[in-house]
Amino acid sequence: MRILTATSFVAASLALSACSGGEAEQAATGGPPPMPQPVTMAQRPDATGGEALYVEFCAMCHAPNGMGTGLIARRADVSLLEERDDLTVELVVLSARNGIGNMPAIPRGEVSDEQLQQIAEYLAAGPHGGAQ
Repeated sequence: MRILTATSFVAASLALSACSGGEAEQAATGGPPPMPQPVTMAQRPDATGGEALYVEFCAMCHAPNGMGTGLIARRADVSLLEERDDLTVELVVLSARNGIGNMPAIPRGEVSDEQLQQIAEYLAAGPHGGAQ
């Protein structure tokens, strides 16, 4: 039995991925699609107000590649917060401050009341075309 060292394992993995032909071939042969790119301000430079705050504080979990979308999908038809049309300001604030499901409570030291209000108003006005 041959034991791979970390270096040889990485080299073997790189060689295997190089032989596979990359993402384009994977998609053409029915492989899984590539992971979505994270949503950042670099992708949405014109975002202001609640949208900019959402990208800064919430998108890491609630954008297409975030863990929160999979958890929401278990109990809601639309898992991306920016695509939902059933959010109210009160629900967003309450959920953020108290936590909901696996989402921890967001303290005022992390997101101020004013910032959270702007985020909640932005989401409650959805669905938004900025959702990726």
